[in-house]
Amino acid sequence: MDKMVREAPLEKLAAFAASLSWDSLPENVQQAAVYRALDLISVALGAVGDPLVENMKQALRALDPEARRTGVALLGQPLGERWSVTDAAMLDAMLAHTLELDDVHPGSKTHLSASMIPAAWCLGQQLGSSGKEFLTALVAGYEVGHRVGMAFGVAAHRKQGWHATATCGTFAVVAACAHLLGLDGKATASALGLAGSQTTGVWAFLGDGTNSKVLNPGQAAMTGLRCTYLAKYGMQGPVHVLEAEDGGLLKAMSDGGHLEKLTEGLGTTWEILNMDMKPYPCCRSAHAGIDGALSLRKAILGEGALPLENASQQILDSVVSLEAETYKIGYQQCAVSDGCLHPQNPLDAKFSLPYTLAGSLLYGKVDQDLFTPEKVADPAIRTLLGRIRVREAADLTAAYPGHWSCRVKVQLKDGRVLEQFIEDPTGSYRRPLSEEAALQKAEGLLAHVYPTQADRLARKLLALPEAQRLPEL
Repeated sequence: MDKMVREAPLEKLAAFAASLSWDSLPENVQQAAVYRALDLISVALGAVGDPLVENMKQALRALDPEARRTGVALLGQPLGERWSVTDAAMLDAMLAHTLELDDVHPGSKTHLSASMIPAAWCLGQQLGSSGKEFLTALVAGYEVGHRVGMAFGVAAHRKQGWHATATCGTFAVVAACAHLLGLDGKATASALGLAGSQTTGVWAFLGDGTNSKVLNPGQAAMTGLRCTYLAKYGMQGPVHVLEAEDGGLLKAMSDGGHLEKLTEGLGTTWEILNMDMKPYPCCRSAHAGIDGALSLRKAILGEGALPLENASQQILDSVVSLEAETYKIGYQQCAVSDGCLHPQNPLDAKFSLPYTLAGSLLYGKVDQDLFTPEKVADPAIRTLLGRIRVREAADLTAAYPGHWSCRVKVQLKDGRVLEQFIEDPTGSYRRPLSEEAALQKAEGLLAHVYPTQADRLARKLLALPEAQRLPEL
C-alpha cells in the first residue's frame, strides 16, 4: 500500500497544484484566470432571483433556521444575509449553472467553473483572500479537475451516465480550496482522495426533464469544501482513488481511463487555455449546429433580410427539410430522447439540437428568450421541428473531443440545397470571443442585478489581480 501511495499520479498533480504562485504563472494563464472569473461570476449574477434557487434557499433555511447570523453573502444578495460557506457555495454554484452559459473545457467535457469558482469565492471571502490568491487557486483547480476529466475519457465516462461537471468538479473545488487554505502537497493529495471517494453526479435528469441538473455542481461545491477541511484536520483520503484495483474510479466510472493524462505536459500545457466561452444559453453540443443554422438563415433570406416577423414566415415557406450530422456523444445527448425530439419545457429545449436548430433558423438569435415555456410551445418552431433530422457522422465522432463539430444542410422548395460545416463553434479556444465580446456578455448579465453599475463592476472584476481582498458583490 505504501508503494502505491508514493507512486500515485494524483499525488504528483496535488504537489504541482499546491506549489503554484501568481508570479510563477505565464502571463496568458494569468489573463485567462481573470476572464474565467469575470465570465462565471457574471453568469451567476445573471441568474439571481431564479425561482428554483430561491426555493432551495428556503429548503436550507428550513433545515437549519438558526444558522444565518454569520458567514458569507451570496452573489448579488443583501450583504446582511449571511450563509455558511458550504451553503453559500452550493447556492452560488446552482446560480452559476442555471442559465447554461458557464464555460466549458472540451477535452474533459466539464463546466468546472460552475462549482469551483463559487466555492473558492465563498472561501476566499471567509478567509479574506486577495485577488491574486483567489485567481491562483482557480488555476490550480482547473489543472487538477480538467486532467481528472481527461483521465476518465470524455466518451467512456459520459456513456456510463456520469456528469463530468460534477464528478470532476469535486476534484477542482478541492484543489482550489486547498490552495486558498495553504495545504501542502501531501494534504492536498489526501483531500483529493476524499473528493474521489465522495464525488457523484449523473445525467438521469434528462430522462424526464427534471430541474435537478443544477444540484450537481452545487453538490460538488459543497462536497469539495467539506473534503478539503476534513483533510486539513487530519482525515486521510486514498490518493490512489483513481487507479486502485479495488474501488478505483477509472474502472468504476470509465473503461479503465488514461492515467497518464493526470500529469502529461504538467507545467507546460495549461488546460485553462483550452477552454471555451459559451455565447448561447444551452448545451454546448448544440452550438456548432446553431452557428451553422444562423449562417444558412442569412443565405436563405439574402442580404436584404425582411423584418423579423416576416423572416420567420419566409423560412417556414422556404425550408422543406433540414438535416444535421454531429458526433456520437452530441447525438445521444441532444437528439435521441423524446425530450430532445419533442421538447416540452425549457430544459428539454436547452438540450435539444433539433429545437435549437429550428429556433436559430426561424429567429436568427439564440438567447434566453428562446428558452421560455411560451417559445417552447411556439407553433412555428413545432412545425419546423417536424422537418428536422439529426444523425451521427462517424468522421465527426472520430474528431471528438478535439472538435465539437456539426454539418447542417437545408433543402429549399426552389430546389436549392445549402450546406454549412462548423468544425469548432463560436467561443471555442480555436475561435475565441474577442475581449470586447467577452466584456459585453459579462456586462449584459451583470446588468440583471446592477443595471446602472454593470460596466463598473465588470472593470472591478478585471482588476482582481490588484485587489487586496475579494470584493463583496
